[in-house]
Amino acid sequence: MRPLLRALPWLYLALLYTFIFLPVVVLVLFSFQDGRLPVPPFQGATLRWYGEVLSDSRLMAALGNSFLVALGSSALSVLLGFLAACGLARYHLPGSALLRGVLIAPMTVSYLIIALGLLSTLNAAGLPLSLWTVGAGHVVINLPLCFAIIYASLGGHQVSMERAARDLGAPEWKVMWLVTAPMLMPALLAAFFLSVTFSWDEFIIAFLLSRFDVTLPVEIWSLLRSGLSPKTNAIGSLVFLVSVALLLVLEVTVFRKAGRR
Repeated sequence: MRPLLRALPWLYLALLYTFIFLPVVVLVLFSFQDGRLPVPPFQGATLRWYGEVLSDSRLMAALGNSFLVALGSSALSVLLGFLAACGLARYHLPGSALLRGVLIAPMTVSYLIIALGLLSTLNAAGLPLSLWTVGAGHVVINLPLCFAIIYASLGGHQVSMERAARDLGAPEWKVMWLVTAPMLMPALLAAFFLSVTFSWDEFIIAFLLSRFDVTLPVEIWSLLRSGLSPKTNAIGSLVFLVSVALLLVLEVTVFRKAGRR
C-alpha cells in the first residue's frame, strides 16, 4: 500500500504533463507528415512543409512583423514600467495606491475588451490601423506586467546606494540609469522576455488593430480558414520553438544569475 501511495504523486505529475504537452507533441509530429492532411495514420517523415513555410513570402513577412512588434512593444513596456515603478516606489505621491491599481487594472480585463476599446478610440481619432497600432495595443497589455515585476523588485536595500549616488553629485537620471537600472537588471530582463513571449503569440489585439501588415498569429488564422494542412503544423511548431527558446534564454540569463546572488 505504501509504495502505491508514493507512486501517486508521480502518476499525477505524469498525467498532468501528458495533458499539457500532448497537443504540442501531436502538432510537431504531424508537421513532418508526408501527406496533405495532418491526421492519423502517420504516413512517413518529410521536411517538405518546413521548406514551404520558409519559402512563403507572406509567412516570412508576418514572422518579421511579429518580431518587430514583440521587441518594440516589450522594450517600450519595460521602459515605461521601470519609470512608473521607480516613481511610485521612491516618491510619496497623492493617491499612489490608486495609481498602482489603475496601472495593474488592464491585467484583469479581457484582451477582447481592450482591443475593442482601442479600436473605437483609434477610429474616433481618425488614426489608420497598422503595426504601430498593434504595438500600442501590446504596450497596453504588457505594461501592467512589467510594472508589477519591477515594482516588486524595488526594495529598501537599494535606497542607500541611490542616496549615496545623489550625495556624490549625480543627477537623478544618472542615479536611475547607472545605479537603479543595473541593480534591477534581472527584473528588467524577466519583464522584457515575458512581454516578448506574450506579444509573440497574441492574436485578438493583432487581428483587430491591423489591416494589411499582419503578425504571424493572424496569418496562421487566415491559413486555417482554408482547412487543415501540415504547413500550419510546421509554422505552429516554429512558433513553439521560438517561445521555448525565449524561455530558455530567460532561465539562463536571469533566473540562474538571480539564484547565484
